[in-house]
Amino acid sequence: MKLLYCSQPPIKYIGLYHDGKVLNLTQVAQWEGKVFPDKMEDFLHHLEEFEKIAREIDKKFKTGSYVESSKNYDEVSLLAPVMRPTSCRDAYAFRQHVQTARRNRGLDMIPEFDQFPIFYYTNHLAITGPGPITVMEDHLQQLDFELEAAVILGRKGRNIDAKYADEYIFGYTIMNDWSARVLQMEEMKLSLGPAKGKDFATSMGPMLVTRDELMPYQVPTKTGHIGEQFRLEMKARINGKQVSHGYLSDMDWTFAEIIERVSYGVSVFPTDVIGSGTVGTGCLLELNGTRKLENPDYKPYWLKERDVVELEITELGILSNTIVKDSKKHSILAKKHNK
Repeated sequence: MKLLYCSQPPIKYIGLYHDGKVLNLTQVAQWEGKVFPDKMEDFLHHLEEFEKIAREIDKKFKTGSYVESSKNYDEVSLLAPVMRPTSCRDAYAFRQHVQTARRNRGLDMIPEFDQFPIFYYTNHLAITGPGPITVMEDHLQQLDFELEAAVILGRKGRNIDAKYADEYIFGYTIMNDWSARVLQMEEMKLSLGPAKGKDFATSMGPMLVTRDELMPYQVPTKTGHIGEQFRLEMKARINGKQVSHGYLSDMDWTFAEIIERVSYGVSVFPTDVIGSGTVGTGCLLELNGTRKLENPDYKPYWLKERDVVELEITELGILSNTIVKDSKKHSILAKKHNK
C-alpha cells in the first residue's frame, strides 16, 4: 500500500495512492459499513484492527474499483504521513557521507562507525509535511537539507533482535532533516550532539509505503550485516537543479540493525520514526566541503528564502518544500555571552 495523510479542511483523512490517483480510504471504509480512523496515528496504533480493511480496499482500488471516487494526486493537500509520532530518531548509516564530511574537515574516519550504528533524537513535535517550511532568521545562517529515508514502526517491541526487526517496520517514507549549520556547529563543540541546529523542523512525506511494495527492489544485504535492503534511487534538487544522488542500498547499517540498538533496554512503539541519516552527497555541508577542498576559491552555497528543495526516492515519491522566513525578529545567536 501507498498511504497518504490528507487535509481537506475542516477534515483530515487517510488516503490510498495508485497510478496518480488518491482515494479517501477513511470514507470508503465507512461506505462499506466499517469503522475506520481518520488519523494515521490511530491507524498505526491499531493495525491489528484496521490493516486488513485497508488492504482489502487497496486491492479493489488497484483493480479498478472506486476510481470514479478518487482525486488526482496534484489536487490533494498532503500532511506528513505521521504528524505526531511517539518519537523521532535519526541515524548515521551511510559511510560515504560520514567519511567524506570528516575528510573535508581534515579528520580521519572514526573507527567506531563500523562497530555499531548510532542515532540521535530530534523533535517529534516539529514534524512537517510537503509545502512551506518556515524558519527563523538564525536558521538561515547556513541552512541545509539532508536527503534521507525513514521507516515508521507499526509494532511495539523491546530488545528486538536484528534478525526479526524488519517485521516491526510498517513502511518507508522520505525524510528531510533540516539543519541550521551555524547553530549546529557551535553547539556540537560542547559534545552533547545537535539541538537547536536541528530541532526546528523535520519534513517527511509525501507518502508511507509498506514494505511489500518495495520487495521488487530488494538486493542482498552487505556482507556482515543483517536486514532488508532496497535499491531505491535517491535524488535531491534545489530550484530544479539536481545536486545529490545515491541509493538507499548504500546504507552501511541496515534499519534492522539500527532498530536492534534503538530498542535495547527500551520499548519502541507504533508511529516511531527512524531516519537513515544522510546519503553520500546528500547535503550542502558535504557538497560545499568537497568543492572547497578541490578549489579553495569556491564560495559555498546555502539555502535561502524562497528556495524549493525536492527530495525524490524511487517508489516513495517526491517531497517538496519551499523555504519561508519567519517574520519575527528574534535571534538566539545575538544572545550569546561573549566573555
